[in-house]
Amino acid sequence: MGSTVEEHRREAPREVACMVITVSDTRTEATDTGGQLLKQLLQDNGYTVARHVIVKDDYEGIRQLVFEAAASREVEAVLLTGGTGISPRDTTYEAVASLLHKELPGFGEIFRYLSFTEDIGSAAILSRAIAGTVGRTAVFSMPGSPKAIKLAMERIIIPELRHVMREIYKT
Repeated sequence: MGSTVEEHRREAPREVACMVITVSDTRTEATDTGGQLLKQLLQDNGYTVARHVIVKDDYEGIRQLVFEAAASREVEAVLLTGGTGISPRDTTYEAVASLLHKELPGFGEIFRYLSFTEDIGSAAILSRAIAGTVGRTAVFSMPGSPKAIKLAMERIIIPELRHVMREIYKT
């Protein structure tokens, strides 16, 4: 790792306020194991969970929540889980992609690579994980399975979210 990346990580904000969005037609607060895991991983690694919402897999509903979060001064990063597959009901990818000002294609690429090599093999092609920015808000969308959440969080998001925020806040 180059000294520039290490320097950027040292300059990154220590605190990042996050919003967790679980996209599901069936989950409730009691059965949202993926959203609970996401919150726990964030909190265990020094991130703040400002808000957690469960939303139906509905294109407009997802768009509205992400748009509102990006407009809020209380949320710096939005992490969505669920609705990233290819079934007719899965609209998270389209909703998030329609709002992004800048896409981070490396997130989806690395997530699928890690999924392929460490977990599910060629079924990784079915994942439509996506990330980017909406204004000055980071947005990460990942599948809803606890295994996928753990992989995305531990291997990609937790190590880089502060660095991502440093880059977003640069003037």
